[in-house]
Amino acid sequence: MLAILTNINGYNFLILILFIELYKKNSLPVKYLYCILCSICFILNINAQQATSPINHAAPIIAINNIGKFDTITSQAIIYQGDTISLKTLDDVYVSCRLTAARAYANKQYNRLRNAVYVTYPYARRAGAVMNDINEKLIGVTDKNIRKNYIKTREQELKKEFTAPLKELSIYQGKVLMKLINRETGSNCYEIIKECKSATTARFYQTVIFFFDGNLKQSYNADTDDATIEKFVKEVQRMYGYTDDKPKIKAV
Repeated sequence: MLAILTNINGYNFLILILFIELYKKNSLPVKYLYCILCSICFILNINAQQATSPINHAAPIIAINNIGKFDTITSQAIIYQGDTISLKTLDDVYVSCRLTAARAYANKQYNRLRNAVYVTYPYARRAGAVMNDINEKLIGVTDKNIRKNYIKTREQELKKEFTAPLKELSIYQGKVLMKLINRETGSNCYEIIKECKSATTARFYQTVIFFFDGNLKQSYNADTDDATIEKFVKEVQRMYGYTDDKPKIKAV
């Protein structure tokens, strides 16, 4: 009621005075007076509500694309030269083309070498372990017969283990195997044959392999010429858990 009385404007005030005067003079029936009173109270109540309710000038919130009006859309942004702009991450774009003949040949040689290393490295590692063990056992042994008999015994062990699988290797894989044996023992195959057999036998095998474009005296350099082979060796080591923790012992 206080809100109604405090929000009476001039027009409503005149109507209220008129109603009071008519009521005093009894010039209208009671039922009409009652209707007028109800109308005045209704009008005054509306004015009071309009005066006490806050005015909302905010724009209406509209739901767009199945997004509720209370949802929040997070967007990335970046500051570029002092200006904040929207940041979008595009999908990856893959560009490919036909390989040239030279590139196709290079890829073929790369995969061929990789396959050869994967096939021959286990044999080279096993042969290297045996050769290093032989050289370690013969340190300080000067008697030629003892050395010869021990080497022959271990040679039979190697032949029994590797003769069958090594026969299945190609000439190219055999060349890679010689490289890897050098890596595992620290000695080239010519030196190994010379120590285990004789210089004459070593020269004979060197002559034979020459006709297959090979060389028993080929070296191994992991940092330059044989860096690609070394890369493939590291792959095989990671795959099978091999390590290079054992020292290489040369024949004495």
